[in-house]
Amino acid sequence: MPTHTMRAVRLHEHGGPEVLRCDEVPVPEPGPGEVLVRVHAVGVNPPDWYLRDGLTTMPGETESTVGLPVIPGTDMSGVVEAVAADVDGLAVGDEVFGLLRFPSFNGSAYAEYVAAPASDLARKPAGIDHVHAAGAPMAGLTAWQFLIEVGHDHPSPFQEARHRPTALDADTTVLINGAAGGVGHFALQLAKWKGARVIAVASGAHESFLRELGADQFIDYTKSRPEELVHDIDLVLDTVGGPDSKRFLRTLKRGGAQFPVLPGDFDEEETMKLGVTVSSGQVRSNGAQLAELGRLLDAGTIRVAIDSTFALTDARAAHERAARGHIQGKIVLTVA
Repeated sequence: MPTHTMRAVRLHEHGGPEVLRCDEVPVPEPGPGEVLVRVHAVGVNPPDWYLRDGLTTMPGETESTVGLPVIPGTDMSGVVEAVAADVDGLAVGDEVFGLLRFPSFNGSAYAEYVAAPASDLARKPAGIDHVHAAGAPMAGLTAWQFLIEVGHDHPSPFQEARHRPTALDADTTVLINGAAGGVGHFALQLAKWKGARVIAVASGAHESFLRELGADQFIDYTKSRPEELVHDIDLVLDTVGGPDSKRFLRTLKRGGAQFPVLPGDFDEEETMKLGVTVSSGQVRSNGAQLAELGRLLDAGTIRVAIDSTFALTDARAAHERAARGHIQGKIVLTVA
């Protein structure tokens, strides 16, 4: 069993990367349905820096669920250290990875140990290390739930209609904006796995990376405007969002769809006139889907690209890297 204290990165106040502090805290006790995981690596995701900046209410919630100090983080890979009495199918020594308790800010993954709901976990693919496994859960499940299968019935806080993925096959053309980032690089590979033709939009520095992942066409947005170059697209997945997102509507064919990963600013009249759908979802923890993703990772069908790694105790530098943008794949914290 572990010693009774561990190192964890916590926020005692909100602010820039400098508010991330390394503390000595008690090792959590796994509750019913949970396992205690010795963490080997932690994925860094946008909700981590939103929380750090002061967002304490999840979209769809009416009030804050965060009390300070708080341990950020949702994505981790590690080894099961202890198992609650009511948990079947996982044993001490099993290697696991997961997106913990999302959507909430209670993942507490920036730590040497974490209590994790067994249903949020899947077995770590044997063919990849903990660093790559920790980069997969949130970004991989976001791409999966947007493109392949939602996998849950929870209403999205962003829209009333249930999100429905577009069927992807050899007759489908998909444009991915922000294709080199965490969600983007998984979405590109999943669309290729389904046989679709993929147009990747990113800055020029990422071209060879995206072609290696299978992009059929690459557009450098710093040099040309995608909406002037391509038309008759079946699906646009926009991982960047913001007010510019609606310009991609004009790339779609009638009956096409645009999936903004972050809710954008769309005019219902315009989408109706164009005959297109705009649909979004909110990623949720899902161990069963992660196991499916894990099989593709194990087979090498899709891979996790790592932008950079930092020690857990250097989480501040990881957040500074995230703030500079133009990330290729995932930023991961390693836990010695």
